[in-house]
Amino acid sequence: MSHSTETAPAGAGPGAASGAAPAQPSAEFTHRQIITVLVGLMMGMFLAALDQTIMATATRTIADDLNGFNLQAWATTAFLITSTISTPLYGKLSDIYGRRPFFLFAIGIFIVGSFLCGLSQNMYELAAFRAIQGIGAGGLMSLALTIIGDIVPPRERAKYQGLFLAVFGTASVIGPILGGFFAGADSIIGIDGWRWVFYINVPIGIAAMAVVARVLHLPHRRTDHRIDWPGALTLIIGLVPLLTVAEQGRDWGWGSGRAIACYVIGALGLIGFILAERAYKDEALLPLKLFSNRTVAVGATSSTILGMAMFGGLMTVPLYLQIVKGSSPTVAGLQMIPFVVGIMAGSITSGQLIARTGRYRIFPIVGSILMTAALLLFSLIGADTPLWRVMLIMVLMGLGLGGNMQPMITAVQNAVSPRQIGVATSSVTFFRSMGGTLGTAVFLSVLFNVLPSKIGDAYQDAGIRPPAQSGGADLNDTSFINKLPEALAHPFKVGFSDGIQVVFLLALAVMIVGLIVVFFLPEIPLSQRSAQQQRAADAAAAEASDGVPGEVGSGPAAATGPGR
Repeated sequence: MSHSTETAPAGAGPGAASGAAPAQPSAEFTHRQIITVLVGLMMGMFLAALDQTIMATATRTIADDLNGFNLQAWATTAFLITSTISTPLYGKLSDIYGRRPFFLFAIGIFIVGSFLCGLSQNMYELAAFRAIQGIGAGGLMSLALTIIGDIVPPRERAKYQGLFLAVFGTASVIGPILGGFFAGADSIIGIDGWRWVFYINVPIGIAAMAVVARVLHLPHRRTDHRIDWPGALTLIIGLVPLLTVAEQGRDWGWGSGRAIACYVIGALGLIGFILAERAYKDEALLPLKLFSNRTVAVGATSSTILGMAMFGGLMTVPLYLQIVKGSSPTVAGLQMIPFVVGIMAGSITSGQLIARTGRYRIFPIVGSILMTAALLLFSLIGADTPLWRVMLIMVLMGLGLGGNMQPMITAVQNAVSPRQIGVATSSVTFFRSMGGTLGTAVFLSVLFNVLPSKIGDAYQDAGIRPPAQSGGADLNDTSFINKLPEALAHPFKVGFSDGIQVVFLLALAVMIVGLIVVFFLPEIPLSQRSAQQQRAADAAAAEASDGVPGEVGSGPAAATGPGR
């Protein structure tokens, strides 16, 4: 990546650098400036990543303390709904008004939501405050990826985006440890231990806001656009009931009256959303024309499938480690380190190779092949499989994910105009989140449905009468297994492993479809200019041609230009 010696400080307005064409230098960032911006972005993303992993080991303690164990799923559902729905909103609004204010807003609302969660007195309050948190979380990941697309050329982008996965990897290791520590402490400086699960976000978030406010200054030109509020409203009407039934359907019954009502309302909402997007055309929340772009269409489809296979498959690995291998939640988190190492290695390797070769298509294909192989191997593990073998499969799965996720983002960003980079990036993130929600709901439902028969069969094969607690109704309370003699506990573990094998086989079938889809990804030469540089060049060309800044119809310069 080359840099002009006249590069102005990040965020400098026009005229900050000398030369005949000041617009171009103001849009170009040096490696040092990019790293400085990255620090702020990664701090914001660390908030969202840590919150998800730290909650995994603390949810049960929180629910017990608030006397709402049977309501605990709503805290997760509320967060999931608002974070998923807000993701495309951040992408569209930041394309129009600029990234910085919305990224700061996302961090700020996340801090407020975290503080309120720490004050919760019952599960209903916690669910409401988790919804506020989710509004902030929806922008942290998608906007961070979009901002990198703004300041780094596609050919160099994967190298920097790999650092984001390192953030998630670090959070996935630290989160369960912190969650277990806080949940296990009766009180810390006079405050219930579990409340620090949320309060810890406040100082981290304030520090992230300070860094982002200091270093993140992107050139942007304000343009007037219609805001697709009908699209936003119908998206909410469509997704809220569908996400709710995805999370609650197992408890309600998939054919219950409440579930059917959710299906009907959700379907009507999605129909309304499609009609609204057709009416708003290029200014829609998720422009339908965007998906006529083959790269975007493949990226969205692949991300949905990847989300299903990734979340739906991997959520069973910690259960296997805790129930079959007898690990505590904290230890199980540490035992997932090989998975994190695989993600980081796959992401860094693919990023470096993309920068050197300029080719990206091969990496999602290879990544999907590795994930398919890993899910096949996971479907073969049993109660007596050595832990080291399970960890090796985790590495393989991580390599597949690392080689898949970031190159696909790079491909989509490279295939759209700079004007649409925000909405395109958030679309991929949105569909991955939707796929993860769907995969988790479906696979958990399958697991709970097959466990009783699998466990019963295992005890029958062993010729042993099963203990009363072994029905598999409550996987959160498996302490009885540790109190059983090995002869009684082992058949339970065998049955549980057999149930998990069904889930991995289902995830494998989904991933095979994903592998087929990525073969349709086209190879487009990677641009050597960042989105900011392209916008500046287009704006300069427009001014030179007709003297009217930025007016090039629907081209990139219509949205943004040099210097704020």
